[in-house]
Amino acid sequence: MSAGFVGVVVSDPSLQGQFTQVELRSLKAKFVSLKRDSGHVTTKNLPGLMKKLRGLNEVVSEEEIAAFLSESYPDSDQEIEFESFLREYLNLQARVSTKVGGGGAAGGASKTSFLKSSTTTLLHNLNQAEKSSYVAHINTYLREDPFLKKYLPIDPSGNQLFDLIRDGVLLCKLINVAVPGTIDERAINKKRVLNPWERNENHTLCLNSAKAIGCTVVNIGTQDLVEGRPHLVLGLISQIIKIQLLADLNLKKTPQLVELFDDSKDIDEVLSLSPEKMLLRWMNHHLKKAGYKKTVNNFSSDVKDGEAYAYLLKALAPEHSPETTLDTKDPDERAKLVLEQAEKLDCKRYLTPKDITEGSANLNLAFVAQIFQHRNGLTSDTKQVTLTQTATRDDVLLSREERAFRMWINSLGVESYVNNVFEDIRNGWVLLEVLDKVSPGSVNWKLATEPPIKLPFRKLENCNQVIKIGKQLKFSLVNVAGNDIVQGNKKLIVALLWQLMRFNILQLLNKLRFHSQGSQGKEITDADILNWANSKVKASGRTSRMESFKDKSLSNGLFFLELLSAVQPRVVNWKVVTKGEADEDKKLNATYLISVARKIGCSVFLLPEDIIEVNQKMILTLTASIMYWSLQKQPQSQSEMPEQSEASSMASDAASDVASEDGASTTAPSESEEVNSLSDSISNLTTDDATSNAPSTENGNGVAES
Repeated sequence: MSAGFVGVVVSDPSLQGQFTQVELRSLKAKFVSLKRDSGHVTTKNLPGLMKKLRGLNEVVSEEEIAAFLSESYPDSDQEIEFESFLREYLNLQARVSTKVGGGGAAGGASKTSFLKSSTTTLLHNLNQAEKSSYVAHINTYLREDPFLKKYLPIDPSGNQLFDLIRDGVLLCKLINVAVPGTIDERAINKKRVLNPWERNENHTLCLNSAKAIGCTVVNIGTQDLVEGRPHLVLGLISQIIKIQLLADLNLKKTPQLVELFDDSKDIDEVLSLSPEKMLLRWMNHHLKKAGYKKTVNNFSSDVKDGEAYAYLLKALAPEHSPETTLDTKDPDERAKLVLEQAEKLDCKRYLTPKDITEGSANLNLAFVAQIFQHRNGLTSDTKQVTLTQTATRDDVLLSREERAFRMWINSLGVESYVNNVFEDIRNGWVLLEVLDKVSPGSVNWKLATEPPIKLPFRKLENCNQVIKIGKQLKFSLVNVAGNDIVQGNKKLIVALLWQLMRFNILQLLNKLRFHSQGSQGKEITDADILNWANSKVKASGRTSRMESFKDKSLSNGLFFLELLSAVQPRVVNWKVVTKGEADEDKKLNATYLISVARKIGCSVFLLPEDIIEVNQKMILTLTASIMYWSLQKQPQSQSEMPEQSEASSMASDAASDVASEDGASTTAPSESEEVNSLSDSISNLTTDDATSNAPSTENGNGVAES
């Protein structure tokens, strides 16, 4: 590709990365042709074009496509812009691939069934009751915020919420309420009037941070937030609030939850429960003690009559629970009394009696979570609690690694949602979904069994296929078998997942390189990434240098701030950067640089501790993510994307640095003539490498969805 070629560029980097330039030019030509012929593109005339596109032809009808588009565009005459068209095309492809046989994981479904279920947990119908509830939540938790208080409280009846979302500040603040410290507020653009660039940065920071706390955002782009599209905005807010309300429903935060389980219960099985299932178990635990005869299996139909709530409050707060509530025959009246009793426990009234009787799942879940937060009724028996607090340092480190890989897997947009990596992947299915994402076509779905899986040998078959594919991708899997995954061998699982994550980022970098230069030459290695980063910083006029991905000088965060400033000169506010000498100053810099990286569009999952401790594996993926963003943001000149001969030189320059690191997972050639291929590089990553350096544990960093 010549240095002067511009190509098709879209404003959302994560959207740009989903297509090759060949695909973008073809799609742009078709879109422009339709617009020229019809005057404008709408839900009425777009299905005919989309029906002919790759992945959709002969799979769905125009009517089905029109029905799908109507979810986002109820007004059939509303004009659809090119980027929105690209996004809807991706969304449709995602539904088709997961719901129709062949390439999808759930092969064998009928050709129309994909329209019946979304690939995300987003709301597609504007629910006024839920909107009012979310507005009440925002008003409660953010009304004293120095920046937002002049805009709050929000009126739930109008569109003020969607207008306020448009500059991105509110959602960033809400994420920090849900998981404090996720976003460094110094990275948020906060002015009364933001220009489009600053607004886009806030939304990019918001979406990447939402991914980093566990939200599913694969179908949302920055433009959706700029436009304040109601169903997408409410879907994202509902996920953020849900994460906040369910934050304490795990043994780490609330060790007293062990009371809900028999001594014979495998503690790993307890740890694998999703927060919702833990909440249901907690609720049924108290209902049984209170004499309630039924089991509550959901937060919808099973609680509509309000009877379960009456028993729950009787068990937890007998002083506020008169017998009249249970004696009441009218469900509406009982729901009203239940809410009055809950208010005496300080539970905010975010739902109405009607929301209970109509079985609004989201609002009822939020209601029960609030009751749990205010009065969980669990014992404080120290002996029992101690059972969950005897974890070794290795356990703590593995827990951090588990978080990293969980967030990365969920960010890929796989059909399954992972609550606990070590438990949820033991049947092999999630790993097959991940492999299908990072290496499309590698999985033989005819030989795979979808959960729930009752027969143990079926789980082993899935895991054996995972190992087989890993070996085909040249992963180092010496002495690793499918049964190790089934048995939940944590260290081996971490070794496998680290290689998967690393394969993903290197593959994406190679994809960009091949598109800009053709398919000649060997693939990018760790040494190339190292030298690219040093070259960018040097070219910007600064003198910092990274000797290796284990270079202890990286702990102050300054090199990465300089790298970010080199690839996007205006993004770092140097007035808030410290010298990084004291531990607290290092943490301030690390926290800030993570938010800055997310702000420009890097999808990263590491924590400040990974930078402070110089965790080599996470340092590698952070650097690679910045490189990926930089190469992706605009068509590359030869100086930006080195030719193979230059890459060889780069690798040889860095070889001695990288190869000399004991136990380093980054393997470079010892001879200057050769550059290791990606497969060589990965095969040299041993299982020991992936689990070594205990102090430097992964907290994850992935890349934009493959």
